[in-house]
Amino acid sequence: MALDFGTRRVGVAVSDPLGITAQAHSVLDGEDPSLMDRIARLAGDLGAERVVVGLPVSLDGREGPAAEAARRFAERAGEATGLPVHLVDERFTTVSAERVLVEAGLSGRRRRRIRDRVAAAVLLQSYLDGER
Repeated sequence: MALDFGTRRVGVAVSDPLGITAQAHSVLDGEDPSLMDRIARLAGDLGAERVVVGLPVSLDGREGPAAEAARRFAERAGEATGLPVHLVDERFTTVSAERVLVEAGLSGRRRRRIRDRVAAAVLLQSYLDGER
């Protein structure tokens, strides 16, 4: 299971049972006080074996406040789920997701509604491809 962390929204993606392909799953409210409970429940329902969290780093590879927030989020997600958490460089995931959605001809409103879960799928696919 991959989580594309954002303060307002958290995109969720899952892989197939063989860990070959990633699919966009859902978007969670990042401001929901029960967010970690929801993530833990979702991980259990999906039978997740690990959690992949995007780490936002700058183009030159430096980490700023957003990366620090993502690290804290990843730690909390690991505690909530009891699963190993892998941080993955998420440079360009949102840009890639937006490009895919534009090429699919989706309107701006529709793109905004699904961008975060598609970004999570791009992140997860990158992780899965690196595992092979």
